[in-house]
Amino acid sequence: MNKLLSVLIILIISSLSNSAFAGDDGKIELNEKNNGYVEVKDCFEKVNRGIFTFNQVLDKIILKPLAKGYRMFPKPIRSGTSNALSNISNVVTIPNNILQAQFKDAGINSARLIINSTLGIAGIFDVASYYGLKKRDKEDYGQTLGVWGAGPGCYFVLPILGPTTVRDSIGSVANIIGGDAWYNVTVVNDTKYFSEADFYASKLLDGIDFRAKNLESFDSLEKNSVDLYASVRSLYLQDRYRKIRNIDKTTETLSDDEWEELDSQ
Repeated sequence: MNKLLSVLIILIISSLSNSAFAGDDGKIELNEKNNGYVEVKDCFEKVNRGIFTFNQVLDKIILKPLAKGYRMFPKPIRSGTSNALSNISNVVTIPNNILQAQFKDAGINSARLIINSTLGIAGIFDVASYYGLKKRDKEDYGQTLGVWGAGPGCYFVLPILGPTTVRDSIGSVANIIGGDAWYNVTVVNDTKYFSEADFYASKLLDGIDFRAKNLESFDSLEKNSVDLYASVRSLYLQDRYRKIRNIDKTTETLSDDEWEELDSQ
């Protein structure tokens, strides 16, 4: 399934390669009236809206009920799951820290990965924080490309995976073809310790965990938005802009840490 999605992304990127990284005048503009994020063309808005509606249906009948059920687990279980997932994400964050010349963060995240994977029992407990190694922001290959100066390209919505841009899709492909050590250990090189099922289970849990942390936030957004599609698009682009530029500011109603946990939870 993941390989099929990667092929789909590559085909989309190929079709956009001639025009995706520029606006009508060949430039990427900053829109200061919209919190300064990069203006991105919605090249396939009609198709995007159809896919967005499809994703909303899937969310209501599958993901949201699972997230509600997940919220019924005791908080220590949910916190442990979040910690373990965050620990796994360091295998992508660390190389991107290095590629972005964030060497201090790379060192801290490496130490966190080692300490939490061992003393923290596979990352369930955030032992590293007790030693003063506080959690750093997540980084990915899409962000690295942005730091290197690549424009976002067209905005589009993928089935199930949701909002993205050409640049972020290229970053996702980089994860799949070798940039994600967790993917390589589980899917590419199936070992006696980990299997392909472990990778897909972690991704499913990641989605459920994320959705559970934002139940109230998304409900409020849906209730108060005149155009939910446009609101989600705006939030996504603002969030990506701020992460690429390491701006320490919350994206409207959502936390800047992967849109995570609201104060109301």
